[in-house]
Amino acid sequence: LAHHQSGHNSGVIHSGIYYTPGSLKAKLCVQGAALCYKYCDQKGIPYKQCGKLIVAVEHDEIPRLKALYERGLQNNVPGLKLIGAKEIQEKEPFCRGLMALDSPYTGIVDYKQVAQSYARDFQEAGGTILTDFEVTDMEMAKESSPESEDGLKYPVIVRNKKGEEISCGHILTCAGLHSDRLSEISGCSPEPRIVPFRGDYLVLKPEKSYLVKGNIYPVPNPRFPFLGVHFTPRMDGSVWLGPNAVLACKREGYKLLDFSPRDFLDAVTYSGLWKLVLRNVSYGLGELYRAFSLSAQVRQLQKFIPEVTTNDVLRGPSGVRAQALDSQGNLVDDFVFDGGAGAVGSRILHVRNAPSPAATSSLAIAAAIADEAQRRFQL
Repeated sequence: LAHHQSGHNSGVIHSGIYYTPGSLKAKLCVQGAALCYKYCDQKGIPYKQCGKLIVAVEHDEIPRLKALYERGLQNNVPGLKLIGAKEIQEKEPFCRGLMALDSPYTGIVDYKQVAQSYARDFQEAGGTILTDFEVTDMEMAKESSPESEDGLKYPVIVRNKKGEEISCGHILTCAGLHSDRLSEISGCSPEPRIVPFRGDYLVLKPEKSYLVKGNIYPVPNPRFPFLGVHFTPRMDGSVWLGPNAVLACKREGYKLLDFSPRDFLDAVTYSGLWKLVLRNVSYGLGELYRAFSLSAQVRQLQKFIPEVTTNDVLRGPSGVRAQALDSQGNLVDDFVFDGGAGAVGSRILHVRNAPSPAATSSLAIAAAIADEAQRRFQL
């Protein structure tokens, strides 16, 4: 459980600053953060509300930072304030910046522990969890036994590659890196497509972890699709730096040279990817260069903490982001839930896009899915 995206993410409990006011992301993140803290308290799962600074290091970033502050207020994020250079150093003694947005409500947790706790709750409620069950087919049961009560109650057959079957009444999917493929298997739309992007982290050497107290983030550049490198303290006391964002040649490829012919071809033959690439050529080349060059990544980090040197960092873990992309090359920004037509499609609800802050938002997303399932399936 939590072997892929949930076990490879940064572990941040996001407060909801970045997201478009009124979007599902904004609403569910703010609700989800509150529910996450409450759930961790109830279950005794350790977390730290260590806060976050979004730091402007250039004068032209200050208007964007102020706009971000206004957006956070619109999203009802608690405790936000703008602080100057002196206050930045009071909170983060080694960080340099002109102005920062202080978000004390941001925290960190080990989402693997959270997911395992969810699993225990589900099993205690009577649910069964099957792992290593790769779905290859979904179809309606054959009408050989119309008198069978189970046949009427659970008419959808889900089959795996070993030929094992499960009978279902209705299906919810939340397949992350494989959400588009599972949708196609069910006879629903292949759009939006998933294009995997790998993010490689660096790790501060343990003797240098004193340089960072809370999360330190750059001001996002709206021209580029990803957030940029940041400093993330972890529950085990380590500090992650990064990530970058490069096209992954395998959907579950966490190493630089991992390669899957099918995944690679799926990505590079998709017109939406080429439209995205052509709009962001310089950014993409920069990310690729930084993926191979340690010193180039460190130069990015030194804008915030000048004391960090290449001798202070080690190559760390990687994650793969399931980036939903439409045919025009636009990153699908918000959470997407949909189903389809037909016998199977009308009994299914797909979570098509749940990128960050999905882990933070997970309990709020669950409530939204339950409401939507109830409405669609008239349960």
